[in-house]
This record gives sequence, C-alpha cells and structure tokens, in this order.
Amino acid sequence: MPSLIPFEEITYLFSEFEHTAFRLETRRGYATDRKGARFQAFLKGIDPQPEPDHPWNVNVRAKAAAGAGFSRVRIMDEPPTEGQRFLMATAAANVEAGEDIRVLARAQAQRLGLPDWDFWLFDSRILVRMHIDETDTTTGVEVIEAEEPVLAACRARDAAWAAAAPTAEVWARVRSSA
Repeated sequence: MPSLIPFEEITYLFSEFEHTAFRLETRRGYATDRKGARFQAFLKGIDPQPEPDHPWNVNVRAKAAAGAGFSRVRIMDEPPTEGQRFLMATAAANVEAGEDIRVLARAQAQRLGLPDWDFWLFDSRILVRMHIDETDTTTGVEVIEAEEPVLAACRARDAAWAAAAPTAEVWARVRSSA
C-alpha cells in the first residue's frame, strides 16, 4: 500500500502551480457532493446556483489572470448517474471562473485505456493520485514525481482531452433527453 497523506496537505498546489492543473474524474459520484445541501436540492429539481465567491472559483480566476489554467475531464456513464448530472449542472460556474471542463463517455475512456482512478496533474510534473473508497470518500492522496507515472498521466490527460466534449454541450444533450 502506498504512503497516503490527507488531501488537505496538498491544497497548496492549487495556488502554487505555474502553468496547468488538470483533473481526471472517474467516479460515478462523490460523497462530499451527496452530503451537501446543493445536491439534495438538485435531487428535488432545483438547479444549483452559481457561487462566484466560493474559494475555488476565486482561485481559478486568480490563476487565470496570472496566465495559468485549470482543466478537467469527467468520465460519464450513459445514462449519467445523479452524481454525474449534478457535476454537469454545477460546472457552468467553474467554467465562468475560467476552468475548462470536458466530459468523456466511460466506454470511450475504457477504449482509450484511461486510468480508472482520479488524479490531479500539476504542471505536467507532479501527479496526485486520489485514493477513494467504495463510499466515494477520499481516504488520502499519493504525491508522485517519478518520471514514468507522471508521463503516463500526461498521456492519459492528452488522450482524454482530445476525445472529450465541452461539458455545456453534453449537459444540453443530457437535459433535453431527461
């Protein structure tokens, strides 16, 4: 078992990276979302309201103003789970702040041989592999700077990005089919 540290110990990376921060999201939902009032309201048909002053969005805007960027690819089931629908519904505020979020069908991700685990990749040199349990709770993270796994994450990022569609485009299709 790799040496895990609490996620909180790597949060400095989100403000200190210089060029790019990329996230691959592979889960069908996240415990932190399900516990929140916004998710519960979403399940009742209430669209999540943007939170422009949320610390995440404030940081994304600051990094964008400094010439750095956040991006992510979310792997989605067909049909999407409630957790995935919630993530698409909340993405607009992140995109408005400056994050580029795209969606990739799980079947396509599997054909591409993408990892089945979540990670962050900072400046194409620091890989943060997230360890998430069966309840979709993050149990810790692994910080990896070794060349081989970082390069594998870079290849996964590039393959996912090339095949993914903008989240607004996918969300429009999902909403119209509901």
